[in-house]
Amino acid sequence: MKCVVCGLRDAVVMQRHTGRVLCRDCFIKDVISRVEREIKKFHMFSDNDRLLIAASGGKDSYVLLDIILRLHDPSKIGVVTIVEGIEGYNRLEDVEKVRRLANVNGVDVIVLTLKDYVGYNLTELVSLGFNKDIRVSPCTFCGVLRRKAINEVARDLGFTKVLTAHNLDDEAQTIILNILRGDLFRLVQILPNGPMLSKLFVRKVKPLRKIYEEEVAIYAHLIDYEFQTTDCPYLRYFPSLRAKIREYLYKLEKEKPGALLNLIERIDAILAKHV
Repeated sequence: MKCVVCGLRDAVVMQRHTGRVLCRDCFIKDVISRVEREIKKFHMFSDNDRLLIAASGGKDSYVLLDIILRLHDPSKIGVVTIVEGIEGYNRLEDVEKVRRLANVNGVDVIVLTLKDYVGYNLTELVSLGFNKDIRVSPCTFCGVLRRKAINEVARDLGFTKVLTAHNLDDEAQTIILNILRGDLFRLVQILPNGPMLSKLFVRKVKPLRKIYEEEVAIYAHLIDYEFQTTDCPYLRYFPSLRAKIREYLYKLEKEKPGALLNLIERIDAILAKHV
Protein backbone atom coordinates (compact mmCIF):
# COMPACT_ATOMS: atom_id res chain seq x y z
CA MET A 1 0.00 0.00 0.00
CA LYS A 2 1.31 3.42 -0.97
CA CYS A 3 1.53 6.48 1.27
CA VAL A 4 -1.64 8.59 0.98
CA VAL A 5 0.40 11.82 1.08
CA CYS A 6 3.19 11.34 -1.47
CA GLY A 7 1.71 8.37 -3.35
CA LEU A 8 5.23 7.21 -4.15
CA ARG A 9 6.68 5.31 -1.21
CA ASP A 10 5.29 2.30 0.61
CA ALA A 11 3.25 3.09 3.71
CA VAL A 12 4.80 1.91 6.99
CA VAL A 13 2.57 3.66 9.54
CA MET A 14 -1.15 3.61 10.22
CA GLN A 15 -2.10 6.89 11.89
CA ARG A 16 -5.03 5.77 14.02
CA HIS A 17 -6.64 9.11 14.81
CA THR A 18 -6.77 10.16 11.13
CA GLY A 19 -7.05 6.75 9.45
CA ARG A 20 -4.20 7.66 7.09
CA VAL A 21 -1.37 5.37 6.03
CA LEU A 22 1.98 7.11 5.67
CA CYS A 23 5.50 6.34 4.52
CA ARG A 24 8.46 6.96 6.81
CA ASP A 25 9.34 10.39 5.44
CA CYS A 26 5.78 11.72 5.33
CA PHE A 27 5.06 10.47 8.85
CA ILE A 28 8.15 12.21 10.25
CA LYS A 29 7.27 15.41 8.36
CA ASP A 30 3.71 15.25 9.70
CA VAL A 31 4.85 14.95 13.32
CA ILE A 32 7.38 17.77 12.97
CA SER A 33 4.85 20.07 11.29
CA ARG A 34 2.28 19.45 14.05
CA VAL A 35 4.87 20.18 16.73
CA GLU A 36 5.90 23.36 14.93
CA ARG A 37 2.26 24.40 14.60
CA GLU A 38 1.68 23.94 18.34
CA ILE A 39 4.82 25.93 19.15
CA LYS A 40 3.65 28.84 16.99
CA LYS A 41 0.03 28.68 18.17
CA PHE A 42 0.99 29.22 21.80
CA HIS A 43 4.17 31.24 21.16
CA MET A 44 6.11 28.65 23.15
CA PHE A 45 9.44 30.18 22.22
CA SER A 46 11.07 32.54 19.73
CA ASP A 47 14.30 32.42 17.76
CA ASN A 48 16.01 34.43 20.51
CA ASP A 49 15.12 32.05 23.35
CA ARG A 50 17.73 29.81 24.94
CA LEU A 51 16.08 26.42 25.34
CA LEU A 52 16.87 23.86 28.03
CA ILE A 53 15.51 20.42 27.19
CA ALA A 54 14.75 18.28 30.24
CA ALA A 55 15.70 14.79 29.10
CA SER A 56 15.27 11.46 30.84
CA GLY A 57 16.94 9.50 28.06
CA GLY A 58 13.68 7.78 27.16
CA LYS A 59 11.98 7.82 23.78
CA ASP A 60 9.98 11.00 24.41
CA SER A 61 12.92 13.23 25.32
CA TYR A 62 15.04 11.71 22.53
CA VAL A 63 12.33 12.52 19.97
CA LEU A 64 11.87 16.00 21.43
CA LEU A 65 15.58 16.72 21.09
CA ASP A 66 15.61 15.41 17.50
CA ILE A 67 12.70 17.66 16.51
CA ILE A 68 13.89 20.80 18.31
CA LEU A 69 17.31 20.42 16.69
CA ARG A 70 15.50 20.71 13.34
CA LEU A 71 13.51 23.78 14.40
CA HIS A 72 15.91 25.87 16.52
CA ASP A 73 19.51 27.08 16.45
CA PRO A 74 21.58 24.33 18.17
CA SER A 75 23.83 26.99 19.71
CA LYS A 76 20.80 28.12 21.75
CA ILE A 77 19.89 24.64 23.00
CA GLY A 78 21.05 22.82 26.12
CA VAL A 79 20.08 19.49 27.66
CA VAL A 80 19.79 18.61 31.34
CA THR A 81 19.11 15.19 32.80
CA ILE A 82 18.61 14.23 36.43
CA VAL A 83 19.80 10.76 37.43
CA GLU A 84 17.67 9.59 40.34
CA GLY A 85 19.86 6.72 41.54
CA ILE A 86 17.29 3.92 41.72
CA GLU A 87 18.63 0.46 42.49
CA GLY A 88 18.27 -1.88 39.50
CA TYR A 89 17.41 0.96 37.12
CA ASN A 90 20.48 2.31 35.36
CA ARG A 91 19.43 5.47 33.57
CA LEU A 92 22.99 6.47 32.73
CA GLU A 93 22.81 4.06 29.77
CA ASP A 94 19.75 5.90 28.44
CA VAL A 95 21.37 9.28 29.04
CA GLU A 96 24.21 8.24 26.72
CA LYS A 97 21.74 7.97 23.82
CA VAL A 98 20.71 11.58 24.31
CA ARG A 99 24.32 12.65 24.82
CA ARG A 100 25.37 11.16 21.48
CA LEU A 101 22.58 12.94 19.58
CA ALA A 102 23.30 16.21 21.38
CA ASN A 103 27.08 16.08 20.95
CA VAL A 104 26.85 15.41 17.22
CA ASN A 105 24.96 18.71 16.97
CA GLY A 106 27.25 20.65 19.30
CA VAL A 107 24.77 20.72 22.19
CA ASP A 108 26.01 20.44 25.78
CA VAL A 109 24.44 17.89 28.14
CA ILE A 110 24.35 18.57 31.88
CA VAL A 111 24.06 15.44 34.04
CA LEU A 112 23.08 15.99 37.66
CA THR A 113 22.43 13.23 40.19
CA LEU A 114 20.00 13.54 43.08
CA LYS A 115 22.88 12.38 45.29
CA ASP A 116 24.87 15.45 44.24
CA TYR A 117 21.85 17.73 44.55
CA VAL A 118 20.36 16.78 47.94
CA GLY A 119 22.87 14.31 49.38
CA TYR A 120 20.68 11.25 48.85
CA ASN A 121 19.65 9.16 45.86
CA LEU A 122 15.96 8.31 45.39
CA THR A 123 16.25 4.84 46.91
CA GLU A 124 17.77 6.37 50.05
CA LEU A 125 15.12 9.11 50.21
CA VAL A 126 12.29 6.57 49.96
CA SER A 127 13.87 4.50 52.73
CA LEU A 128 14.27 7.57 54.94
CA GLY A 129 10.65 8.52 54.31
CA PHE A 130 9.37 5.10 55.33
CA ASN A 131 11.52 5.06 58.45
CA LYS A 132 10.12 8.44 59.50
CA ASP A 133 6.56 7.41 58.55
CA ILE A 134 6.38 10.12 55.88
CA ARG A 135 3.53 9.04 53.62
CA VAL A 136 4.90 10.39 50.36
CA SER A 137 5.18 8.24 47.23
CA PRO A 138 8.54 7.80 45.46
CA CYS A 139 7.05 9.55 42.42
CA THR A 140 6.34 12.64 44.54
CA PHE A 141 9.89 12.74 45.92
CA CYS A 142 11.27 12.29 42.42
CA GLY A 143 8.98 14.75 40.64
CA VAL A 144 9.39 17.61 43.11
CA LEU A 145 13.18 17.33 43.30
CA ARG A 146 13.63 16.89 39.55
CA ARG A 147 11.52 19.96 38.77
CA LYS A 148 13.35 22.06 41.37
CA ALA A 149 16.77 20.98 40.08
CA ILE A 150 15.88 21.60 36.43
CA ASN A 151 14.52 25.06 37.22
CA GLU A 152 17.68 25.99 39.14
CA VAL A 153 19.91 24.81 36.29
CA ALA A 154 17.87 26.87 33.81
CA ARG A 155 18.05 30.01 35.97
CA ASP A 156 21.73 29.66 36.82
CA LEU A 157 22.78 29.13 33.19
CA GLY A 158 20.53 31.77 31.63
CA PHE A 159 18.07 29.58 29.75
CA THR A 160 14.77 31.34 29.03
CA LYS A 161 12.52 28.32 28.46
CA VAL A 162 12.46 24.74 29.74
CA LEU A 163 11.13 22.14 27.31
CA THR A 164 9.68 18.89 28.63
CA ALA A 165 8.77 15.84 26.57
CA HIS A 166 5.22 15.28 27.81
CA ASN A 167 3.16 13.76 25.00
CA LEU A 168 -0.57 13.86 24.24
CA ASP A 169 -1.33 10.85 26.45
CA ASP A 170 0.49 12.49 29.38
CA GLU A 171 -1.44 15.72 28.87
CA ALA A 172 -4.83 13.96 28.74
CA GLN A 173 -4.02 12.06 31.94
CA THR A 174 -3.06 15.31 33.68
CA ILE A 175 -6.34 16.95 32.67
CA ILE A 176 -8.44 14.11 34.10
CA LEU A 177 -6.25 13.90 37.20
CA ASN A 178 -6.67 17.60 37.98
CA ILE A 179 -10.43 17.46 37.36
CA LEU A 180 -10.81 14.51 39.75
CA ARG A 181 -8.73 16.33 42.37
CA GLY A 182 -10.66 19.55 41.87
CA ASP A 183 -7.38 21.37 41.25
CA LEU A 184 -8.54 24.10 38.89
CA PHE A 185 -5.35 26.14 39.11
CA ARG A 186 -3.22 23.24 37.90
CA LEU A 187 -5.82 22.57 35.21
CA VAL A 188 -5.39 26.14 33.91
CA GLN A 189 -1.62 25.57 33.87
CA ILE A 190 -2.19 22.97 31.14
CA LEU A 191 -2.09 25.87 28.69
CA PRO A 192 1.47 26.62 27.50
CA ASN A 193 0.82 30.31 28.17
CA GLY A 194 -0.99 29.71 31.46
CA PRO A 195 -0.28 31.62 34.69
CA MET A 196 3.09 31.29 36.44
CA LEU A 197 3.26 30.51 40.16
CA SER A 198 6.35 32.67 40.67
CA LYS A 199 8.78 34.87 38.77
CA LEU A 200 11.50 32.57 40.09
CA PHE A 201 10.28 29.83 37.74
CA VAL A 202 11.54 29.55 34.18
CA ARG A 203 8.52 28.93 31.96
CA LYS A 204 8.05 25.31 30.90
CA VAL A 205 6.52 24.32 27.59
CA LYS A 206 5.54 20.97 26.08
CA PRO A 207 6.05 20.89 22.29
CA LEU A 208 4.90 17.24 22.03
CA ARG A 209 1.57 17.82 23.80
CA LYS A 210 -0.49 17.07 20.66
CA ILE A 211 1.54 14.01 19.59
CA TYR A 212 0.27 10.62 20.73
CA GLU A 213 2.62 8.41 22.73
CA GLU A 214 2.25 5.75 20.04
CA GLU A 215 3.37 8.27 17.41
CA VAL A 216 6.36 9.24 19.53
CA ALA A 217 7.33 5.57 19.80
CA ILE A 218 6.98 5.07 16.04
CA TYR A 219 9.02 8.23 15.34
CA ALA A 220 11.72 7.01 17.73
CA HIS A 221 11.82 3.63 15.99
CA LEU A 222 12.07 5.25 12.55
CA ILE A 223 15.12 7.29 13.61
CA ASP A 224 16.76 4.16 15.08
CA TYR A 225 16.34 4.90 18.77
CA GLU A 226 17.25 1.95 21.01
CA PHE A 227 14.34 1.49 23.40
CA GLN A 228 14.67 1.04 27.15
CA THR A 229 14.34 -2.55 28.34
CA THR A 230 13.38 -1.76 31.95
CA ASP A 231 10.84 0.51 33.61
CA CYS A 232 11.22 2.34 36.89
CA PRO A 233 10.53 -0.33 39.57
CA TYR A 234 8.50 2.11 41.67
CA LEU A 235 5.80 2.19 38.98
CA ARG A 236 5.16 -1.47 39.71
CA TYR A 237 5.22 -1.32 43.49
CA PHE A 238 3.45 2.01 43.99
CA PRO A 239 0.56 2.22 41.48
CA SER A 240 -0.90 5.73 41.39
CA LEU A 241 -4.20 7.33 40.45
CA ARG A 242 -2.47 8.49 37.26
CA ALA A 243 -1.73 4.86 36.39
CA LYS A 244 -5.42 3.98 36.71
CA ILE A 245 -6.40 6.97 34.58
CA ARG A 246 -3.80 5.97 32.00
CA GLU A 247 -5.26 2.48 31.71
CA TYR A 248 -8.79 3.84 31.26
CA LEU A 249 -7.76 6.42 28.65
CA TYR A 250 -5.86 3.80 26.63
CA LYS A 251 -9.05 1.74 26.41
CA LEU A 252 -11.09 4.81 25.46
CA GLU A 253 -8.66 5.81 22.71
CA LYS A 254 -8.63 2.26 21.33
CA GLU A 255 -12.43 2.25 21.09
CA LYS A 256 -12.65 5.81 19.77
CA PRO A 257 -9.45 6.95 18.01
CA GLY A 258 -8.92 10.68 18.36
CA ALA A 259 -10.79 10.94 21.67
CA LEU A 260 -7.77 12.14 23.66
CA LEU A 261 -6.81 14.73 21.05
CA ASN A 262 -10.39 16.04 21.05
CA LEU A 263 -10.32 16.22 24.86
CA ILE A 264 -7.18 18.36 24.92
CA GLU A 265 -8.34 20.66 22.13
CA ARG A 266 -11.71 21.25 23.83
CA ILE A 267 -10.05 21.96 27.19
CA ASP A 268 -7.58 24.31 25.47
CA ALA A 269 -10.47 26.20 23.85
CA ILE A 270 -12.38 26.51 27.14
CA LEU A 271 -9.36 27.62 29.17
CA ALA A 272 -8.17 30.09 26.53
CA LYS A 273 -11.33 32.14 27.12
CA HIS A 274 -10.46 32.62 30.79
CA VAL A 275 -6.66 33.07 30.75
